[in-house]
Amino acid sequence: MRHVVRNIVEKSDGSPQPFVGLESIEGNAGRLSADELPIKSATDSLRHQKGDVLFSKLRPYLAKSLMADRPGTGTGELLVLRPTPQMEPRYLLYMTLSRPWLEWAEMTSYGSKMPRTSWDAIAECPLWLPSFQEQRRIAHFLDTETARIDRLRASMIDALSLLDERDRTTIDNVFRDGDHSRQIRRLVAKWIDYRGATPTKTEHGVPLITAGNIFNGRVDYGRSPEFISENDYDSWMRRGLPRSGDVLLTTEAPLGEVAILNDPAVALAQRIILIRPHQALDAHWIYWYFRSPLGKSELLRRATGSTALGIKADRLRSVPVPVFDDAEKQQRIKNLEIGIKSTLRLRSPIGRQLELLAERRQALITAAVTGQFDVTTGRGADLS
Repeated sequence: MRHVVRNIVEKSDGSPQPFVGLESIEGNAGRLSADELPIKSATDSLRHQKGDVLFSKLRPYLAKSLMADRPGTGTGELLVLRPTPQMEPRYLLYMTLSRPWLEWAEMTSYGSKMPRTSWDAIAECPLWLPSFQEQRRIAHFLDTETARIDRLRASMIDALSLLDERDRTTIDNVFRDGDHSRQIRRLVAKWIDYRGATPTKTEHGVPLITAGNIFNGRVDYGRSPEFISENDYDSWMRRGLPRSGDVLLTTEAPLGEVAILNDPAVALAQRIILIRPHQALDAHWIYWYFRSPLGKSELLRRATGSTALGIKADRLRSVPVPVFDDAEKQQRIKNLEIGIKSTLRLRSPIGRQLELLAERRQALITAAVTGQFDVTTGRGADLS
């Protein structure tokens, strides 16, 4: 590839420029994740020009690649790939999003936690290079077809947003029209605050729940899985052991993510407070309250911090929670969970369709840039 693509390493002069960070690029899409780029004066960044393809050498399996539409600078984690006159820039972009390229980049990566590839490794990637005119035809074809897929994807994401709004309204209505409220401390039998020092982490052992593992109302062990040694468990968890049914609340970075613990055979990291209500019914009531717009607003009102909002334990204890009698609470929770399950039944097929569209997009790009698919006739590889 060296004869058709050059790796450009030009340091920024420190002048304010549109800056491309890894977070600025949407994975597997070849586009920005936001409408506008920040303006930065970073002397350690790399310069690029319009038409350069920026490919992330860090965690290349995330498929973060972008064709620059203007001059600017970017993080040093990006390879700045400049096509020669024999290479159509858009064709190069699609090539960097194809399965063979990504597999090669991942195969040549080094490092376990933060794998990176390099230009020397990427430059050896075998590629199919048709004539310049054919590259243009392929790029034009992929522009048209991926745009069609992206429009379908956008409509499905809009549908998911409407379902999210429906869920928020359903949850919020549960806590409206209450006669009075009580401070949450009066509903809780035990608080265990795990904020403080960070435990020593190991490759295997007891699962460690961090603030990042509590997401979208549940504990997601797949988000950056971490562990502590079984030998360290008792000393680390000396403040108290969790039980099934406990409520976990993140107090900072992020603030206000909540889950009910099902498996108590875990360790808890900093920025998490465990809440154990007097009765199981109140655990579900508190859980759904902190998932409601009303509950989240009460947390934000008591939060402090400039760069990352957080809430102190004493302020958390004063959060008011709407209360009803037990029969009313139970009926409201039952109606709420029926509504959430109804939305989930609508959400699942949309999620599956999004996965299929992503697979279709990847297969189409791969077939086109590897010569398996004739873009002029539409014949070739089976993309179904």
